[in-house]
Amino acid sequence: MSGFPNVVGCIDGTQVQIQAPTQNEHEFVNRKGYHSINVQLMCDADLIFINCIAKWPGSVHDSRILRESSLFEDFENKRQPMRGIILGDSRYMLRDWLLTPISNPTTRQERNYNFSHSSTRTAIERAIGVLKRRWHCLSRLRLTPAKACKVIAVCVMLSNRARRLNLDVPDTDSDSDDEPDYEQASDAHMEEVLPVNNPMIERARLAAGKTARERLMNNYFH
Repeated sequence: MSGFPNVVGCIDGTQVQIQAPTQNEHEFVNRKGYHSINVQLMCDADLIFINCIAKWPGSVHDSRILRESSLFEDFENKRQPMRGIILGDSRYMLRDWLLTPISNPTTRQERNYNFSHSSTRTAIERAIGVLKRRWHCLSRLRLTPAKACKVIAVCVMLSNRARRLNLDVPDTDSDSDDEPDYEQASDAHMEEVLPVNNPMIERARLAAGKTARERLMNNYFH
């Protein structure tokens, strides 16, 4: 899509509002000020979800959810369940298998890369929008966090089934998720956002990601 090669999936987090829980209430308040579950989702070009993690409070950063997942462990340790590149926004860490946008692009090559990256990554934004249009309960779940997470996971599975059956999606004003999120985080800032056990390894993998991104730009985004 949009000239971006070898993409196996696009990843993003979305907030699903829940009622205020009775335990650890403050952990579920997200940065927009309401109680929620932060759900990690990854989809393919057909808007089929190929990864879903629904268990983290709304205050948890998207990058931490990914870092604590088996998906991250497999790709980080070269045990990829699929070969190719994952695209994520600037809230994620840069890797040779997870490419993020370039902060403050200055060259035509960088701008072309960012445009293609953004255009391709809209797949996950559309998939989340369809998910929430199809299952209106996800606008606010009046359940405990544990039950809410189960409902979210079931809605994702049923959405995949509906997609494969080509069932119609209810009409609303927009296909997009709640509202655009323009939070930016530079590559250098990611280590401060998410402290890691071994900063030297983290810097090495960040450097490998920059090299992979640069090589891809040179080959495809003149």
